[in-house]
Amino acid sequence: MNRTITNLGMGLVFSFLIAPLIVVGGVSLNAQKRLLFPPEGLSLRWYGELLTDLAWLVPVKNSLIIASCSALLALLIALPLAYFLWRYRVFYAKALFTLGVAPFVLPPVITALGFLIFWVTLGFYGHMSAVVISHGIFFVTLPLVTLSLGFESMGDDIVEAARSMGADERMVFRSVVLPLVRPYMISGYAFAFVLSLNEYIIAYMVAGFTVETLPIKIFNSLRYGYTPVMASVAVMFALLAAVVFALVARFGDLPKLLGKV
Repeated sequence: MNRTITNLGMGLVFSFLIAPLIVVGGVSLNAQKRLLFPPEGLSLRWYGELLTDLAWLVPVKNSLIIASCSALLALLIALPLAYFLWRYRVFYAKALFTLGVAPFVLPPVITALGFLIFWVTLGFYGHMSAVVISHGIFFVTLPLVTLSLGFESMGDDIVEAARSMGADERMVFRSVVLPLVRPYMISGYAFAFVLSLNEYIIAYMVAGFTVETLPIKIFNSLRYGYTPVMASVAVMFALLAAVVFALVARFGDLPKLLGKV
């Protein structure tokens, strides 16, 4: 009986979560240029418009470039920081870790306002590089947390064994530590990539309309009317996120990432 109730509850939760995607997916297949569900006729014309219209392709390209580069930047910041905190156990480790997660903990609007003032002062407002750096700093929390979990899952005896066999600090990191934390690096990068793709507030505050990302394009398009293209964008975003997280589950050691010892 308990198992049946549990399965029923999980089924209800799954239905609640999947229902919006079903509705949006149905809307994206409308033959008519209206947001209707159930759809009036079936057509893939809106997916074709998304993939051929420069008004949509440019924001897609901008979003992919920003997400790829900012996720890499976040990982490059988080890796040495997480390694330092794990390897040397300094007394101010908690303060450094808190500093690393602070951008993600603060309300995005506050962080975005800080970035806006900073880049306007430097004269880089409206540059794609400003968005990349801002996203990289904002999302550094994700790889920092995953990498910290990865480092904590390793015993000190592994490092000590390598050092006792003559390996110096650099060789220990390259041949022992890095392969063990690689799944956590992949996971942290994937999380930062997906969230950067969907981020709106910081990208809008830092670049405005100069660098139009896909979320900004969607919000701008809402002012001129609703079309099923927006629904097709949402479906593509959901599918991309599903593929990324499936790769994390396949190559990123998901059970350990979720806390399995």
